[in-house]
Amino acid sequence: MLTGSLVALITPFHNDELDEDALRRLVRWHIEQGTHGIVAVGTTGESATLTEKEHCRVIELVVEEAAGRLPVVAGAGSNNTREAIFYGESAQDLGADATLHVAGYYNRPSQEGLFRHFEAVHEASSIPIIVYNIPPRAIVDISPETMARIAALPRVAGVKDATGDLTRPIRERLLIDGDFVFLSGEDGTAVSYNVAGGNGCISVTANVAPALCSRLQNACTNGDYTTAAAIQERLMPLHLALFDEPSPAGIKYAVSLLDRCEDNCRLPIVPLTKSTRHAIRGAMEILELIED
Repeated sequence: MLTGSLVALITPFHNDELDEDALRRLVRWHIEQGTHGIVAVGTTGESATLTEKEHCRVIELVVEEAAGRLPVVAGAGSNNTREAIFYGESAQDLGADATLHVAGYYNRPSQEGLFRHFEAVHEASSIPIIVYNIPPRAIVDISPETMARIAALPRVAGVKDATGDLTRPIRERLLIDGDFVFLSGEDGTAVSYNVAGGNGCISVTANVAPALCSRLQNACTNGDYTTAAAIQERLMPLHLALFDEPSPAGIKYAVSLLDRCEDNCRLPIVPLTKSTRHAIRGAMEILELIED
């Protein structure tokens, strides 16, 4: 269920308030474009700057609009274990199919602390959990050995791996028994990660090029890595341009060029410079996502 191209969905704003109509339209568009799943209120969804009410409302709207046509993973992570449990329970009550949990940022727990955090989150949940390992943002890295301990918890279904280490899925598979989903957390490694044993990508670029990202993942699923690599090569300039400045400013600007939402982000994320806007527009024109 949680494989292929899962979009790390942006949260659209109008006048700094949640744009519910635009959010609904985005969900419908992703279904039409062949996206395999939606991850709501993750990092790209600006979870760090949403109020509790907004956080839950986004999940409610996405679940409602998806209507079971594709799985919805709800961001529920926090470095506060009690808060992570609360958001996990809320996502479950709102009908999400799974939750995504990051941990460790700022308080920098030990490997034992990381395990105990996920153990507590797991015990409070009855739906699948995806572990989000992103050392550049969280400071701490969940080691392969700790990941294997966490994976042994019955409702832990997989990992979103943003370590940038392409040996991780291989090393973790050697330690993990049973079914476990390995998802890249970086668009630039989407194909290479699958070659190493991955099952898909939680993608930022899929916000603006969902059909291409879906085709890339379908090719990988079919073992056609020649086609997947060719699509990835075409997408790479866009992947790079979108992260020239702190995300999600780049991806929101790109989606705004498609007239699907405004490019507003909340502080401390600021508007893009002119040069980055030019690079993103140019990459989209090459891909024929917009006209020159």
